[in-house]
Amino acid sequence: MYKEKLEAYMQAHTQEMVEDICELCRINSERMPAEEDMPFGPGAAECLDAALDMAEGYGFEVQDYDGYVGCVDFDSTLPRQLDILAHLDVVPAGEGWQETEAFLPVLKEGILYGRGTADDKGPAVAALYAMRAVKELGIPLKKNVRLIMGTDEECGSSDIRHYYAIEAEAPMTFSPDGQYPVVNVEKGRLEGHFTAEFEASDVLPRLAGLEAGTKVNVVPGKAKARVEGMELSLLEKTAAEVKEETGIEFELVFQDSVCEITAVGVGAHAARPQEGNNAITGLLTLLCRLPLAACPQTECIKKLLALMPHGDVNGKSLGVAMEDEVSGLLTLAFSMLKIEASGLDGQFDSRVPVCGNEDNVLKVIRERMASVGLCLHNDSMTPPHMVDGESLFVKTLLRVYEDYTGREGKCLSIGGGTYVHNLKNGVAFGASMPGTDNRMHGADEFAIVEELVTSAKMFAQVIIDLCS
Repeated sequence: MYKEKLEAYMQAHTQEMVEDICELCRINSERMPAEEDMPFGPGAAECLDAALDMAEGYGFEVQDYDGYVGCVDFDSTLPRQLDILAHLDVVPAGEGWQETEAFLPVLKEGILYGRGTADDKGPAVAALYAMRAVKELGIPLKKNVRLIMGTDEECGSSDIRHYYAIEAEAPMTFSPDGQYPVVNVEKGRLEGHFTAEFEASDVLPRLAGLEAGTKVNVVPGKAKARVEGMELSLLEKTAAEVKEETGIEFELVFQDSVCEITAVGVGAHAARPQEGNNAITGLLTLLCRLPLAACPQTECIKKLLALMPHGDVNGKSLGVAMEDEVSGLLTLAFSMLKIEASGLDGQFDSRVPVCGNEDNVLKVIRERMASVGLCLHNDSMTPPHMVDGESLFVKTLLRVYEDYTGREGKCLSIGGGTYVHNLKNGVAFGASMPGTDNRMHGADEFAIVEELVTSAKMFAQVIIDLCS
């Protein structure tokens, strides 16, 4: 009914929308040390103020929730119906930018480069323009739509916890901080932390130490260990055999009877461990093949590898392999490990399908680890999230997506978590189009202007369909 009007409006306001996105993207809003009335530092505060000033300038009611979150209401006197949950904080600039500097957004041949253009300032402004279109076209609404703009999504979402401690959830919420068509299922998550203690031993040959991993949600591409009292020729022969079996490369540096071993695999996101080649489990495989002297440390390493062997990315050996039609397989990535003379400390990241819970995942892993002398310290996990794909809300989003893109609308399940993971009726709707890699979190992050404009049209249509 309003498609032609929305398309004409967005076409007429595209340049203005791009300018508004650039205004926000020039602000470095990565998390910084807190200051008075600035819980996430001056950059995030400046960006939130700029976004709220922008919305107020277009005639909307705005509200600042203690510097954590800013909200834009279409008409707060109307009953609540729809929240759009976006964020204004960004990850650090990083290195390797070529098209422009991270916080100097530039438009080249229809592509807008800059940190935040896709994640998530561009989509946030697209949502604001959707509300603006409905308002300025005089389309009547019977229920309110609220744009919520957070400032701590990248570092734990404490902004949203603060907001929802004050405000109730809307009956429906979508976040343009994911992908199209609709993400209605998000796996649960267990960030496992385990330790073991054992009696130190100085018998040779021995493992002098091991350290590997950078973050719990990253499959490690490198791992290092030091082995003492073993001939280099034996190390080289065993390393070649393990490389043939696992695909892990081993770099050996021998000095004064100590060999430093660097295992080189392939890094990956912990939500997709099958895309990597885990350097930790490759290195443990090598260590367990070496004739290390019998001692409590050596025995513990062998038991640990038996629970999370190389190539097991689905928790089979831990007894938690499972799968359902809605969300697929459980995945598990062994991501952090430190071994010393008298103990070890490790972490893993498991993404759990809808059929998983604390009884059949957490408790099973705890018991399996305890049986070999490892202590799992977790007492809870993040449960899976699912919104009914047959609901009016989700079906409306899918229909609008099909109408405006000509592509098939279908529900998606992901291993990662989005801004709406803990909301009862929250889904991710855009703003990444199928086939577009926006380089989020990387150098030369970009958004295709035409895709942002299409998103703004769709958001406006969703507002009309759900709130009028």
